[in-house]
Amino acid sequence: MTQDNSSQDKAAGQNGGGDLFNTAAGWVLFAAGLGLGLSILSGKYFHGDKPERPEKLGYVIEGAVEEGGGGAAEMSMAEALNAVPAAELVAAGQKAFAKCQSCHTVDAGGANGIGPNLAGVMGGPVAAKGGFAYSGELKALGGTWDWDKMNDWLKNPKGYVPGTKMSFAGLSKIEDRAAIAMYLNSIGTNLPVPTFVADAAAGDAVDPAAAAAPVEGEEASAAEAAGGASTEQPVPSNPGAGR
Repeated sequence: MTQDNSSQDKAAGQNGGGDLFNTAAGWVLFAAGLGLGLSILSGKYFHGDKPERPEKLGYVIEGAVEEGGGGAAEMSMAEALNAVPAAELVAAGQKAFAKCQSCHTVDAGGANGIGPNLAGVMGGPVAAKGGFAYSGELKALGGTWDWDKMNDWLKNPKGYVPGTKMSFAGLSKIEDRAAIAMYLNSIGTNLPVPTFVADAAAGDAVDPAAAAAPVEGEEASAAEAAGGASTEQPVPSNPGAGR
């Protein structure tokens, strides 16, 4: 009798453990299914699977400018060169040139480094410093280092001359480029600085409407010159016919 009871208890325990496992597994599957269903529903409701930009924004930020919108135009090299006195610009260029000294020297007759010696470079031929191995791309540029060419080079060397050996990223500010160019121009060369007159083009422009409008008193003078004649007082084609 005792042995039979023990067997029954053991079998009941095994059945109870199986029921508990099945229950737990069922809840896990239910939770997984519920989570998957909610995820699909939320994606459909909030369009999470279609992250396109809506045709009409929810609100507009006042004063915000769309990306790619037009900003203030950069001043010309001539304007930047004449914005401050020459001595101040040279001093600013000497200070800004500190970031170039790891590759270049500027002393007359100085040695080439990672980059060529830059004494007398302004106004001189491109890629012509003796003893330096220039890239073929820079040699192909040709010409001389004038103000505009130096401006383009300092702004983005690799963009201006693709394939150049120069690893410098460039100077984004026209003021810095003008200052360094002026500083280099003071060392071994004296390239004339281009003149700049503010709003010269705007001052020479004439408003077509203003040009077409008559000047006060001009209309009366024209009438007087015509002898006071008007369409209301026609002049006979044959003066003698009225006699």
